[in-house]
Amino acid sequence: MHGLKNNHYSMSTISNDIRLAARNLRRNTRRTLGGVFTVAAGVIAYLLAGGFIAWIFQDMREATIHSQLGHVQIVRPEFFERGIANPYGFLLPADSAEQAELAGMAGVVAITPRLVFNGLISLGDTTVAFAGEGVDPVGERPISSRIRLLEGVDLASADARSILLGEGLAKSLNAKPGDTVVLIVTTVSGGTSAIELKVAGIFATVTKEYDDSAVRVPINVARKLMRVVGATSWVVLLDAADRTDRFVAAARLRLPSGSFAVVPWTALADFYNKTVLLLSKQVNVVKVIIGLIIVLTISNTMTMSVQERTTEIGTSLAVGLRWYEVMRLFVVEGLLIGVAGGLVGLISGKLLAMGISAIGIPMPPPPGMAHGYMGQIVVSPLLALDALLVALTTTLLASVLPASRAGRMNIVDALRHGQ
Repeated sequence: MHGLKNNHYSMSTISNDIRLAARNLRRNTRRTLGGVFTVAAGVIAYLLAGGFIAWIFQDMREATIHSQLGHVQIVRPEFFERGIANPYGFLLPADSAEQAELAGMAGVVAITPRLVFNGLISLGDTTVAFAGEGVDPVGERPISSRIRLLEGVDLASADARSILLGEGLAKSLNAKPGDTVVLIVTTVSGGTSAIELKVAGIFATVTKEYDDSAVRVPINVARKLMRVVGATSWVVLLDAADRTDRFVAAARLRLPSGSFAVVPWTALADFYNKTVLLLSKQVNVVKVIIGLIIVLTISNTMTMSVQERTTEIGTSLAVGLRWYEVMRLFVVEGLLIGVAGGLVGLISGKLLAMGISAIGIPMPPPPGMAHGYMGQIVVSPLLALDALLVALTTTLLASVLPASRAGRMNIVDALRHGQ
């Protein structure tokens, strides 16, 4: 019973503090609205900035997965450390029980082989180095859905002896669909092998560096050219990116660790990881700046309120109100401003984000990319919660010092204030 009474008393005290704080805020409506709008503007700015960065992360993640890496790659151990220079020493079997087992695991949409190779490509008098991939033209389609075909057709729609060129490589060769190029590679035995292929199309991905040297050919053509059987990797596409870690853990338990390495896309997406790190720091800077603006504004608002009510505070203290009760009342006032401003900011920010996303934000090509894009703003529940916490935390911090001054006032000096 004693605990219930204390709880009832606490809830009653909170209710009274909120009612008194709301009444005090209505004394100077203009100043209160100024504080609310300041908080709301800060929340809106944070939502728009954070939502735009969140959309960049989301779009770049999907583009990286669906144009280059897939969600998971199965390779021989140390392939990514040493296999690019010597792919012949890290070949996976063409058909195996392990690949079939992985294809039947939960969440797997597709699993397809790739064969990495490199060499020289020639068109007319121009010869440049390339980094190639042999792919299954049909099986690769769902994994490479974010590859943009700038000209021509994809490999599944072309002849068997066709090739796709990255945009930058095509410019270096001055190649266009219909041209015939020659690939020259070193075979597994150390000899030289060459083949003529017809350019089916020109593609672009999210990474300009990749497009500057990339070629794609049917995997059977790559195997014939290199005189090998098998693949350097099995690329896995899942039904959701957040399933990646669970699939990796399960696949590592099923596959012999000495024969296979299971590598998530995050371990291979160096450009994406660096971009996320850089832009995350920028969002944090924006958050700090917005927080400082809110703290300074609300602190000034609360300080003016304390000064105007000095005599009233002195009277309250004289009739027996404790200093911490006076302080608590001003803190509640600041929190009410934060709650009101946060809610107004969340609603307004969400509506603005929807409107801006419907129109699109034209963006120039960022570093590492060859093309601009139409940006959008994604306001996730987590971002909205973070924005609301920013509003509440900053208004709370801004209220503490003025509230402390109010609670620590000398009663006599406060009563004589203005006389």
